[in-house]
Amino acid sequence: MTHANPFEAIHSELNELKGLVKQILTAPKEDYSLKIYTVKEAAKLFRCDVQTVNKHIKQGTIEAFNVGARKRIKHDQIFDSNNHVKSLKYKRQV
Repeated sequence: MTHANPFEAIHSELNELKGLVKQILTAPKEDYSLKIYTVKEAAKLFRCDVQTVNKHIKQGTIEAFNVGARKRIKHDQIFDSNNHVKSLKYKRQV
């Protein structure tokens, strides 16, 4: 009677997990530098009202551009270099 190695199943699952982690790490990163957002999408990301985003656009703390009659906001105006949403609170008025 041959005894099976009890760690064989765990070992094969770990190898499978290693392969998945390597796939994730080597996957190409998405380029967000060209992504643009509507004022409504920006408000959701900032977790505030659309009027608040429009106020910051008027004040100049957020740069926006028009596409027809609609305002659009570039990705770098919403996210910092670590891809975390910037804070609208406590912005100093210059």
